[in-house]
Amino acid sequence: MRIELQDIVKRFGALEAVSHVSLDIRDGELFTLLGPSGCGKTTILRLVGGFHRADQGRILFGDNDMTGKPPYERNIGMVFQNYALWPHMRIFDNIAYGLKLKRFSAGETREKVNYAMGLVNMRGLEKRYPGELSGGQQQRVALARALVLNPDVLLLDEPLSNLDAKIRIQVRAEIRKLQKDLGITTIYVTHDQEEALTLSDRIAVLSQGKLQQLGSPHELYEKPYNPFVADFIGINNLIPGKVKEAMGAGLRLVVETAGGSITCAGDGRLKPGADCMVCIRPETAEIGLSPTPPDGFSSIAGIVSFPSYIGNTIRYDVDAAGIIFKVDVQNPRDHRLLSVGTKVFVRFPDTSSLGIPVE
Repeated sequence: MRIELQDIVKRFGALEAVSHVSLDIRDGELFTLLGPSGCGKTTILRLVGGFHRADQGRILFGDNDMTGKPPYERNIGMVFQNYALWPHMRIFDNIAYGLKLKRFSAGETREKVNYAMGLVNMRGLEKRYPGELSGGQQQRVALARALVLNPDVLLLDEPLSNLDAKIRIQVRAEIRKLQKDLGITTIYVTHDQEEALTLSDRIAVLSQGKLQQLGSPHELYEKPYNPFVADFIGINNLIPGKVKEAMGAGLRLVVETAGGSITCAGDGRLKPGADCMVCIRPETAEIGLSPTPPDGFSSIAGIVSFPSYIGNTIRYDVDAAGIIFKVDVQNPRDHRLLSVGTKVFVRFPDTSSLGIPVE
């Protein structure tokens, strides 16, 4: 089911929680709404589900205008952040609740519940109560309840936020596999960037009710549109500067910064004299002791302010011209840990850094 949001606005009193957001969600994709608390992502999910009514704009499911229709006319399945399971009902009855409201026969209900429990690997636990299950099992029950009515659209609101780290990784892989197997259009809300990058076909990044960027995980990580996206998606070093040269229609830049001149890629929007941010990922940078970088690299002098050993990585915080620059050393088994105060040169390939406008 394709879903289209056209110029959606939602206000709560004087607060514009969603501000002129337009989205085109493709049939069968897992589409993530990502952003910090209060950015409007759950409000958009509830607008799609019919739990809120938009103050402006239209919501289409395929060619059908669903803007003013209630949830029960939209054929959606919803998994809430707190799972919303009935504590006094057995697992079978929790999953069967919607079927009974729609007056399915006892035989059909048993068949559909059994199928849904099989999808989430929960068969054999039908007679238990929610309080007798782990958090991961409760999440699977909530997912089975959402899927039992064979919805056109699956809506997931921070479904993994109450799980510990290891279970969260396991369950998100299960959700992704199940979504792909069923081919169901899914809208997923999260504030967790790693979760979004791992699960999604495409991601919409939101801030203060406005769409900041829409793209694949790779596009958002490698080519952030603005400083907010660059800072929010993963870890980034953001170096302020001014464009000195713009070559090749702005696809190659020379930027003057407090730490010296940096050559970097551009996206065609910057011209000489413009203020900008240079984005450099920690894993693309290197620590060197020589002031002369290899060909095709730029470098900034700095002093090690804090080394962190994280097992498969050593992360250095380097004070470079008043900016704390993060550098990751991968697979550091043979790396000699540099002490605080060591003078170093942070170097990085010109092609791996990106200059973007300051907004």
